[in-house]
Amino acid sequence: MRHLAFWFLLSLALLPGSSFAQTKTVVPLGGNAFITRPAAKGEELVDNTGLHNWNSAKAVASVYFYVKQAGKLEVSLVGALNGAHHSTVEVSIDGQRRLASLSGTDTASFHAGTFTIDHPGYVKLDLRGVSTDGDYYGDISGLEVGGSATAAGLVFADDPANFYWSRRGPSGHLGFAVPENTEYFYSELTVPSKYDPIGSYFMANGFAQGYFGIQVNSATERRVLFSVWDSPNGKTTLLKKGKDVIAQDFGGEGTGGQSFLRYDWKPGHTYRFITRARPDGQGNTVYSAWFGTPCLLGYGDCQWKFIASWKYEGLSTYHKGVYSFIESFNPDLGYLDRMALYGNQWAVGSDGAWTEVKSARLTVDATAQNRQRLDVTGGAIAPTFYLRNAGFFDKSATPGTTFTRTASWFKPRVDLQALPEPAR
Repeated sequence: MRHLAFWFLLSLALLPGSSFAQTKTVVPLGGNAFITRPAAKGEELVDNTGLHNWNSAKAVASVYFYVKQAGKLEVSLVGALNGAHHSTVEVSIDGQRRLASLSGTDTASFHAGTFTIDHPGYVKLDLRGVSTDGDYYGDISGLEVGGSATAAGLVFADDPANFYWSRRGPSGHLGFAVPENTEYFYSELTVPSKYDPIGSYFMANGFAQGYFGIQVNSATERRVLFSVWDSPNGKTTLLKKGKDVIAQDFGGEGTGGQSFLRYDWKPGHTYRFITRARPDGQGNTVYSAWFGTPCLLGYGDCQWKFIASWKYEGLSTYHKGVYSFIESFNPDLGYLDRMALYGNQWAVGSDGAWTEVKSARLTVDATAQNRQRLDVTGGAIAPTFYLRNAGFFDKSATPGTTFTRTASWFKPRVDLQALPEPAR
């Protein structure tokens, strides 16, 4: 009889829609939510434990998670009412609006309703306060989700130790194979309009010991940034820098020498980048960088701005590990879409020979590798490569894929020997 009971229960569990087959998953807000519409004072925030200081009906908090199939989605809010006895919260997905009633002061699950998800991919769920009898609408730590849309599984940030990185978003890289003894690397970069939110770094010329690109630091400041890591054998030292360039040490994610120029670069314009890796004959390598303003086919007012030269101790080498990347460095804005076009890559050997680089291999960082976020991709759009990250888009290329772009329309018209460089 016990065998018959077991098989009866198992058959019930396998029935479509059976309550035995329904499981619920808690999506923590700490690594998956953002204040996508702040109130005027902006007091609401998301930290590792969830949504807090939520006292304005104008604020919207958005939670993102990936479903692997279409279907019904049942949603409850997990949280507590600190500072109130009752509140009402609007929960919406793609125009479907439901109201959740929160009450009491203990942490509990408050049912919001059932939603229809019509395709697999990222779901954006918005929370907006409607009414409260206290100071604010509640502290929300997670979403409890179930239903047929979750039956095939979910993808979301589930590692609290790395919620900071998950909210920043995944980074993507294009790796370039260059000939031995590549002394100079030339490339061009264009950021399309509306793909340049605050907290973006679009790196054009990277190498094993450093990186060079453009970033958006605030609503009023943009920079051209060139940094070189410290050597295991000693501190990286500044040899010279260009006009108006600020040079200093950096820390946080490693240590090294940082040089940057405040420059109001514009989306939709193409900028040029040159890095040089030159052995100094004393067992070290000198890394230098130049930034080129937009110009057409190398004609017209094509200015080159010298950024800096740094000495990397204990290694004598030409360019190694050449790559480009895209990243978000502001965790509060890691939900915004970023994209850059990378093109016209050329490697110049120590013998002066120019070689066009027309293939690139896509790799991703640990946030994507560990499937905390999936919204990073790359590819080729003639005649450029591209990288895209954050934005919680659905489709992405497989890491490890090698892309090939078409040949550039022209070889860069630049005299490397005439590049500006101060004596000191």
